[in-house]
Amino acid sequence: MLPETEQTRRIILTWSDVDALIDQLVPQIRGTFDALILVTRGGIVPGGMLADALDIRHILTAAVEFPAGTSHRLLAWPTFLQFPDEALVRGKRILIVDDVWTHGRHIMTVRGRLEAFNARPEMAVLHYKPAASLFPNHRPTYHAAMTDAYVVYPWEIDRRKRGVRLLAPEV
Repeated sequence: MLPETEQTRRIILTWSDVDALIDQLVPQIRGTFDALILVTRGGIVPGGMLADALDIRHILTAAVEFPAGTSHRLLAWPTFLQFPDEALVRGKRILIVDDVWTHGRHIMTVRGRLEAFNARPEMAVLHYKPAASLFPNHRPTYHAAMTDAYVVYPWEIDRRKRGVRLLAPEV
């Protein structure tokens, strides 16, 4: 995702920065969770780190996609590319993890579906951007930092092939 304007302030994080953010989150989180849901792709790394720190062993994923390229894309209906079966989450206390809450659409969509399954979801993000949120009456249950900057996480660095010749698989 590109920054909204050329003037947008950027924060480029290191792995040490992410460790420090996780250290800010962990003491906030109280009680035990039946499962953790990683919102792909941004929630994979912080979710894994939190699962380890909180000793949560039941780890699930949710992939939500919103249509791109339309003028009304912020109001578009989502598609669930991946979501846990209802039997895995019904009536359970679930921690939903994503890297950033910008507009809040992805994590709130996951939360809504969990609530429809009678789960008790709570939400954790590394960064919360209240000024950009489409949900003024909601916020993450837990967040490590608030910002208005465009955040670049270490796992978002371009790792595509750069002049490297790929080897053919051995048969």
